[in-house]
Amino acid sequence: MANIKKGDLVQVITGRRQEKGGDRGKQGKVIQVLVEKNRVIVEGVNFVTKHVRVGQTQGGTKTGGIEQHEAPIHVSNVALIDPETKKPTRVGFRNTEVTKDGVTKTVRVRYAKKSGKDL
Repeated sequence: MANIKKGDLVQVITGRRQEKGGDRGKQGKVIQVLVEKNRVIVEGVNFVTKHVRVGQTQGGTKTGGIEQHEAPIHVSNVALIDPETKKPTRVGFRNTEVTKDGVTKTVRVRYAKKSGKDL
């Protein structure tokens, strides 16, 4: 089961500090999870510049130029944010009983562990 899913609020815990032009400490929402590569794309973090060749669309408008978009970050470099304390925390799993239509199933549920100091 995945620790980080699409839509989660995460914080970058490694890399250069923000005052030196890095992304450490920034928080953002997970846009996409690349499971095969163990990477996530976080909104507003790890911007890269991409040069796109000029082309034409169906309507005749020109496209291309220099674009900036988010690049993937390794999963180990981000931590899930605890919704109560708003600090980075570790993720745990609990087995809980869920009853639906008279059938009881055991389901694994994520929960934020207690976050002591800042990661």
